[in-house]
Amino acid sequence: MRLLEAQKVVKEFGGITALNHLDLHVEEGEVVGLIGPNGSGKTTFFNCLTGFYKVDGGDLFFKGEKITNEPTHAIIQNGISRTFQLNRIFPNLTVLQNVLLGQNHQREGILQPFLRRSEEKVVERSLELLHFVNLFDKRKDLAGSLSYGQQKLLDLAIALVKEPELLLLDEPTAGVNPTLINDIVDRILQINRQGTTILLSEHNMDVIMNISQRIYVLSFGEKIAEGKPEAVREDPNVLEVYFGK
Repeated sequence: MRLLEAQKVVKEFGGITALNHLDLHVEEGEVVGLIGPNGSGKTTFFNCLTGFYKVDGGDLFFKGEKITNEPTHAIIQNGISRTFQLNRIFPNLTVLQNVLLGQNHQREGILQPFLRRSEEKVVERSLELLHFVNLFDKRKDLAGSLSYGQQKLLDLAIALVKEPELLLLDEPTAGVNPTLINDIVDRILQINRQGTTILLSEHNMDVIMNISQRIYVLSFGEKIAEGKPEAVREDPNVLEVYFGK
């Protein structure tokens, strides 16, 4: 099933076109890579897809339903979650409190996770996720005390507590030491094996070539290549953008 589809999506900032009639799709169960130089439109696309930016043209579909310019909370409720290129955690809250704050607060006030009134199953799920990302032993520590790589893992746990059908990962290994990169990659692959579809933006070519089933390449907001990793790696348009060949 085609879980996500972008049709001729346009996003402009003043006189600059950040996305130029972008077409792409993600099938249910895939890990799809999104690459391109800085400023190519990858994060802009994620922001349009999750309602942070309004698109100026084209349409976005999730599970066959149009979600173009829907509010962020509605998109999240529908089954899309994301991490961010720059970690968005609350440094003065504990690791566990950060994950609890990431839950869907449909029937409770936002302070309830800290007043011990969150649903028991949400607390249990949060603790399971902290085990999953190897942060359970730090659950009572302030999030600001974590290393940068550990904060990336916390950001992943926060995104997963919503139990998304589609997970958007924006530069999950950027600035992370090699040992933790392996941990993050292992977690991504396990998440996918458990049934979550993943769209991954990443500069680390070894990571994205090894875990993606298909890859889209952007340059100045336009799609210049798509296909399996081995085909994209040899595509002359991609070599030109990255290496000037």
